[in-house]
Amino acid sequence: MVTAKVWVMKKHFEGFPKTSDFDLKKIELPKLKDGVSGTLLKLLTVIHLCLCYRPYSQRDMKEGDIMIGTQVARIIESKNPAFTVGTFVVANSGWRTHFISDGKDLQLLPSSWPESLPRSLALGTVGMPGLTAYFGLREVCKVKPGDTLLVNAAAGAVGSVVGQLAKIGGCKVVGSAGSDEKVAYLKNIGFDEAFNYKTVPSLDEALRKASPDGYDCYFDNVGGEFTSVAINQMKKYGRIAVCGAISQYNDTVPQKGPHLQFPLLFKELRMEGFIVTRWNHRREEGLKALLKWVVEGKVKFHEQVTEGFENMPKAFIGMLKGENLGKAIVKV
Repeated sequence: MVTAKVWVMKKHFEGFPKTSDFDLKKIELPKLKDGVSGTLLKLLTVIHLCLCYRPYSQRDMKEGDIMIGTQVARIIESKNPAFTVGTFVVANSGWRTHFISDGKDLQLLPSSWPESLPRSLALGTVGMPGLTAYFGLREVCKVKPGDTLLVNAAAGAVGSVVGQLAKIGGCKVVGSAGSDEKVAYLKNIGFDEAFNYKTVPSLDEALRKASPDGYDCYFDNVGGEFTSVAINQMKKYGRIAVCGAISQYNDTVPQKGPHLQFPLLFKELRMEGFIVTRWNHRREEGLKALLKWVVEGKVKFHEQVTEGFENMPKAFIGMLKGENLGKAIVKV
């Protein structure tokens, strides 16, 4: 018998999650039986933390459920010929140290994965966040050479890839972030302009200074007041990809903001929300391109690593407060 540790949601979050909202439990897993295509996996090094899990927890989870999340795991026992012992996979199995799978929810790491790259990148730059940037830019923003692109939460797992992919595509890139350290990082990875939205006297002036002619594309991870200001600086026929709404995830009372219809109408803007699973059928295309750019050094990455499975809630709360630079992961 294998004993798995799991984190469950003890209580639905009210505002920012608290450590008391989580509970660490142990679960006994059954033995794999002959003739059953089961696979026992052990969490290898990381569980990734994603901002999108915050609103999904409210919509899809009930109190007592194991926290949702994605991890890189190593197969330690298998009755499934498609998944051999020692193989590394990505699995949406939540916050747990061990689990049993029938293989349907497992995704093998690309066979071309270099030994020199951390496998945790399969949860970040060469995983769901990277794919979000890839398809959001290509299919929603439809960026083209010469465009000026604005991205907020630009030092995060998605935003940092968005900016670098846009640069590869011949765009001018402006990013905003919440600390001077993050701004320095953005400039280091090739952003043309970057600013700390928390310290500028005026967000409107900061955006105008960064691009006096306005913006062709806006990759929005924040929403709220930022978008209310930014939308007025879009160029005619501009495209807006709505990827997230960080500014509203922990609100207990819904925000009230200005109406967006006038700038949308008079500038003839296109504003579209998207979820990356829309392009699951093209997942391999995106991963191949992202891995190639990382290996070539055209896309750089940074991981904010928290040590220890017992620190999952602490790392999750820190991420929601913007304490991470790049992808937030937990190493077990």
